[in-house]
Amino acid sequence: MILGRKLTGRTMKFLLFVLFGVVHLLSLASGKAIYGNGPSQRTLQEVKEEIARYGDVAKSIINLSVYGKAQNRSYERLALLVDTVGPRLSGSKNLEKAIEIMQQNLKGDGLENVHLEPVKIPHWERGEESAVMLEPRIHKMAILGLGSSIGTPPEGITAEVLVVTSFDELQRRGPDAEGKIVVYNQPYTNYSAAVQYRMEGAVEAAKVGALASLIRSVASFSIYSPHTGIQEYQNGVPKIPTACITVEDAEMMSRMASHGNRIVIQLKMGAKSYPDADSFNTVAEITGSKYPEQVVLVSGHLDSWDVGQGAMDDGGGAFISWEALSLIKDLGLRPKRTLRLVLWTAEEQGGIGSSQYYQLHKANSSNYSLVMESDLGTFLPSGLKFTGSDSARIIMEEVMSLLKPINITQVLKAGDGTDINFWIQDGVPGASLLDDLYKYFSFHHSHGDTMTVMDPKQMNVAAAVWAVVSYVVADLEEMLPRS
Repeated sequence: MILGRKLTGRTMKFLLFVLFGVVHLLSLASGKAIYGNGPSQRTLQEVKEEIARYGDVAKSIINLSVYGKAQNRSYERLALLVDTVGPRLSGSKNLEKAIEIMQQNLKGDGLENVHLEPVKIPHWERGEESAVMLEPRIHKMAILGLGSSIGTPPEGITAEVLVVTSFDELQRRGPDAEGKIVVYNQPYTNYSAAVQYRMEGAVEAAKVGALASLIRSVASFSIYSPHTGIQEYQNGVPKIPTACITVEDAEMMSRMASHGNRIVIQLKMGAKSYPDADSFNTVAEITGSKYPEQVVLVSGHLDSWDVGQGAMDDGGGAFISWEALSLIKDLGLRPKRTLRLVLWTAEEQGGIGSSQYYQLHKANSSNYSLVMESDLGTFLPSGLKFTGSDSARIIMEEVMSLLKPINITQVLKAGDGTDINFWIQDGVPGASLLDDLYKYFSFHHSHGDTMTVMDPKQMNVAAAVWAVVSYVVADLEEMLPRS
């Protein structure tokens, strides 16, 4: 209370704002309405009681996936696809074949409204590539060209190397970079910090006159394994060839440079970009029984890089998303809202398929209760990452409590993902599956991304989490509240 003078209009508004915030927080704790933006005024206690009634359903899903006849099914389905088709690069025949097979599989599984939604996607091929150190000794290096990179002239590029550990160092030593191959030996602290060198390394090197760039692979662990990925050129900056090298070679060249050795590399890359190709997002549903126009979306991406088998990134995520619908269908369950499975195309090129899906469906964004994406591996989950309002988070915590039988109940922050960020930015709550990121980034975008990385028992658990969360949220009487 302010004494001794008349309250101004601005002061009164401020006090009312503060009072409203306090009342809102108290209402969450005391059982007052948590749905303030719709016709219903339901209390937290009522929502908790509603969710608790799904305990037996959750146990049925868990038992079927982890212990019952469906155990290992997602693993076996995935192995059949990736062993038969192999990696599925954007614009490739392999991706086309995988989409065709998945459409047939989803129809054969008895899912509803199975269809393909056409999109245009990038088509880049790496061609033949090699890098050989000529000085101070002969050493054939393992490399992987980065997506969208241009190639070298047929005779290659032979040039001296400048090794740097950061963009700041490159700027300081800019005059030394002209006419050279820039090698980045950036330290790995986490993926988001290190990946900027893969994304922007060629552009920053070109700005100071470099002929090519080689980037230390963005990986948490290496056994002489290069890791590819997308990179981006910038308008007005010359395009130069760029590739990833192994952690071991980047560190070796850094040591050589510190000893004053002159390093010379011959780089050859046959990379080439082609006109955009035709592709599809693959869609299947379990139609809602009461609110069919409302949607809970579960997803993973079907494309991959052209090395390994794309089993982990993101075959596992795509197949537990399919498995979630299979488990629900096998139990004879039909949620009130439509459960929609989307297998995205061209995620690795920057969420191309999901971007076009969003443009096609964004007019109905108010009907999306939750968007879910699994693209961080399907090892043993540690919890669910979630982005949404405080009220929605409280509800998600209650939903995750249904997974106590398998001890996976955490609701963490930052549920974003490349293929669902469009919806999250539009206010739709979003969730992603979190597990062992150290292991994930050890195999990410490398020749090591094969079925050998996958564990059927861990996939069973991941599928159970995905199915319980998607079904319960789709079957609640009301959509998740938004901010």
